[in-house]
Amino acid sequence: MPKKPNKKQQQSAGTPATVALTAAGVDFTVHSYDHDPSHPSYGEEAAEAMGVSPDRVFKTLVADVDGTLTVAVVPVAGSLDLKALAAAVGGKRAAMADPALAERTTGYVRGGISPLGQRKKLPTVLDASASSHTTICVSAGRRGLEVELSPGSLATLTGATLAPIGRA
Repeated sequence: MPKKPNKKQQQSAGTPATVALTAAGVDFTVHSYDHDPSHPSYGEEAAEAMGVSPDRVFKTLVADVDGTLTVAVVPVAGSLDLKALAAAVGGKRAAMADPALAERTTGYVRGGISPLGQRKKLPTVLDASASSHTTICVSAGRRGLEVELSPGSLATLTGATLAPIGRA
């Protein structure tokens, strides 16, 4: 059984998200850009910087569904439908999670939360619109770093449910 890399090895090899992708043998492309802290939207900034349509760049949001933290992955061009997210996981009520709790639970900072390589595996729902693209971009685990991969690979690695949870 291979040894788990220590924290220093993981940092030199990339983020937990890119380490997870590499370990799974998934095809992906890393895109980096200079993050502007004054930009009003992390996702829109990523789309602009990479020259990618905002409907192909997905943001990772953490919500509380009936007391369970749940990851929602939706296009940056829209917003999350909390009722649809709750329904997708068989819940009744959903609200955005406390940002500090989301950071502690995932191991990532806000604006850099990736659906991949999280500290604690959370239920994940990927907006159904992702399946209309060959590849999509999601955070690679820090601001200014994105990974491009197939929606199928993302769904498989995160155990995501595909459901219409985004609003235009």
